[in-house]
Amino acid sequence: MPGEVLWMISWPMRTLLPVLVLALTAGVSHAATDAQKLYRWVDKNGQVHYGDSIPPEYSEQDRDILNRQGVPIGHEEGIVTPEEAKAKAAAAKEEKEVQQRKLRDRVLLQMYQSVEEIEVLRDRRLELIEAQLTIQEQSLANLRAKHALLEKQAARFLPRSKSPDALPLPDELGLDLQRSASDIVTQQQNLEKKRAERESIRANFGADIKRFKELRAIVPN
Repeated sequence: MPGEVLWMISWPMRTLLPVLVLALTAGVSHAATDAQKLYRWVDKNGQVHYGDSIPPEYSEQDRDILNRQGVPIGHEEGIVTPEEAKAKAAAAKEEKEVQQRKLRDRVLLQMYQSVEEIEVLRDRRLELIEAQLTIQEQSLANLRAKHALLEKQAARFLPRSKSPDALPLPDELGLDLQRSASDIVTQQQNLEKKRAERESIRANFGADIKRFKELRAIVPN
């Protein structure tokens, strides 16, 4: 090999340049061949196919990517039709729901030993909600009473009063009326949310009790 190198060095540059270009081209060609993909796919009849490209009639088929030794190194999905995409999405959603139900069942059995335990926790939650509802209902009643008092005061001023001696409604009183009305609306909304939360607790605990009985095979009375 050293003799060959010395021999090539002794070549004129005009002769050596084409030889180097040829060697580099051969190396690039070899690298491109190494990087070339080989596919393996199975058609609808179960027949296995190999090729360096996927024919159009098999574009919907999933395929494996192989290296030069035929070892799988990757995977590609075929073209998915809208119907297939919809079916896959439905299957994925169903699988997710199944896994969530399994997790919920495990948690249910780990948390409780009896139906009575579930009922005790339910009642505690409902007692807390009822106490909060009582406070909010009282607050709403106070807001309405305050608003009624403001309305009574505003009745002496224009435009509510029809008296020729009535004065225009003071700006501060007008703002108090607006704020009071807004507070009542907000409190009513909060009250409705809390009532909805109460019903949600009842429904959720009812579903937990029913499912717990199913898992423990408890026969209803």
